[in-house]
This record gives sequence, structure tokens and C-alpha cells, in this order.
Amino acid sequence: MFLFNLTENEISNFNTLKNKEILITGGSGFIGIWLTHLLLYLNDKQSFNIKLYLIARNTTIEFERIIANRNDVVFIQSDIRNIREFPKEISYIIHAATSPDNRIYMSNPVESMDIIAAGTKNVLENTLHLEKLEKVLNLSSGQIYGAINSHNIKEDDFGKLNSNSITAIYPEAKRYAETLTNAYRSLHKLPTIQVRPFSFIGPFMDLNKPWAVNNFIRDALKFKNIRILGNGKPIRSYMYPTDMAVWILTILVQGKVGSAYNLGSDVGISLEEVALKIKDIVGSSVNIDILNMNDSCSEFVPNIDHVKQELGLNITVDIDETLRKSINWFGENFL
Repeated sequence: MFLFNLTENEISNFNTLKNKEILITGGSGFIGIWLTHLLLYLNDKQSFNIKLYLIARNTTIEFERIIANRNDVVFIQSDIRNIREFPKEISYIIHAATSPDNRIYMSNPVESMDIIAAGTKNVLENTLHLEKLEKVLNLSSGQIYGAINSHNIKEDDFGKLNSNSITAIYPEAKRYAETLTNAYRSLHKLPTIQVRPFSFIGPFMDLNKPWAVNNFIRDALKFKNIRILGNGKPIRSYMYPTDMAVWILTILVQGKVGSAYNLGSDVGISLEEVALKIKDIVGSSVNIDILNMNDSCSEFVPNIDHVKQELGLNITVDIDETLRKSINWFGENFL
């Protein structure tokens, strides 16, 4: 189990979760696994006595290892659209049952949109029957901001989405899911919160996913050669998953109903700089090839002033430590 360097204040903030039942959809995914790690850490190290329900269509070896022989975890293997009833004692729900892998949406766009739309509706319908419900957190996406080229994306910034493009499948569906969640909050007074994730890198992430930093680490470890398909100028930011899990749980407990919060690091870095840092960590034998197949200079970095000021959250793992921890873990578990 991963260690979380929680402060006394953070532990105190989580006290409201003691002896509660929590449900996570998408429980076997990257975010679900890290939230499970954190909640089980609170049980094991802080005696929180949380009962955790995890819903997912598929499992992985890592996921099964984490929940094996745990009396405090109940795994429900099901498509979220097919669940007809949630356990009656649930107090908190984190809806994270989708993947941002654009290959899925391009290969199966109609089904993908239905999973997000119908899945979210089914979650919300099931919450209406929970007498002990305290909060529902919907994991949305930073992609809902659309065509914004910015180093400082705030929660009320929105750009256009090209509905004629297949690339709009995921962000359009996520926008709809947010709107639907807000409609249920308005109509049924459901205590809902939106969280908009940006980019992460860390243990349990699939290095074969179609994201630059994943591919850089995979290729550096396996082939000693990092290929940058474009010019290396696009700027992104990366959050380590221990911060990610603590932030999500803090927002779940302390976030204001009806609010939306960005989730990610506000420290932007170009893809070329990321590649150079990975090279330094892995070793000088790594080569970097910039192929210049496009001239993009896009920026996609969140402003996190809202969550910092309202909830007192900060980034505790910087980009250098994020890459070092990630590379060390992948070096031991991926190769």
C-alpha cells in the first residue's frame, strides 16, 4: 500500500468519513485505484472504519491485489448503466466510470457517449433512494473547456467544441453529464459537486495510453529513445496521484454543493522539457528525437486558485519528484 503524507489538518478534515459507506464507480480505473488506496490507508492507519463499494466492468491484476482479503471492500462487477439499486447505507458517491482515452471514443463513439450519458443518469437516479446520502462527486474533465489555448484555465472559462469532429465525442458527453448532474441538483436537491481533472502521471497508469508523457517514459525505459512527434512546444502540467486522491477526497468532504473545481497542477511545462527531465532521470544513454510532424504550440494548464483559496489545497509533489517517482515505479513494474 502506498503511504500518504497526510497532515493532521487533512486527517481532521476527513473525520466526517469515519464509519460511513462510500461508493466509487469506475473503481478499477486509475483514479478509482488511487482513491481506494487512500481510503484503505485511512482505515488501516487511522481506524476510519469506512466500508467501500467499488463498481467496475473490468478488473486488473493490480486492482484485484489491492482489494484481496479486504473485509472493508465490496466489489460489484457491472456496467454502471445496468445497476438497479445502490446499497442503502451509502453516504458518499464518487462517479468516475469513464476513460479519457480518445481511441475508445473514435472506435466506438455512440456506445462511448451512451456510457457517459446513460451511466451518469443511472447513478443519479439511484441516489434518489439513498436516505443517508451526503454528497455526490461527479468526475468530469478539463476537456469540457473546449478550444482554449491557455496557461491559466479557470472554472468559468469555456471555448468552442467542434461538433462536426469525432474528437468532440468525449468532451461533449462530459459537458452533458455535468449539465444533467446540475439538473438533478436543481430538481431533486441532490448535493452534487463537479471536479474537472487535467493531466496526471504515476503508478497504475497504463504507459500504452496515447498521452505524450506516458509514451516518453515507456520508450525511455524500453527503447532508450524518446520520440516527440511534434515540435515539443505544447505546454501541459502533471499532478502526482497522491495529490490527486487527497484533493478529490477533500473536495468530496468540504467542497460546496453546486460548485466545480479544477483538478491538476498549475505548473506548466513543455513536452520537450518533460522529455529532457525523463532523459536526465533514466540516464544519458537516452536519445530524444523531435520529429516536427506538427507545429502546435498549444497550452492546456488549469488555474487552481479556486480550490487553493476555498479548500486550502496545494501541490505537494513537484514535477521533478512526480517524474522520478513515476519512472522508478514503472521501471520496477512495467519492464
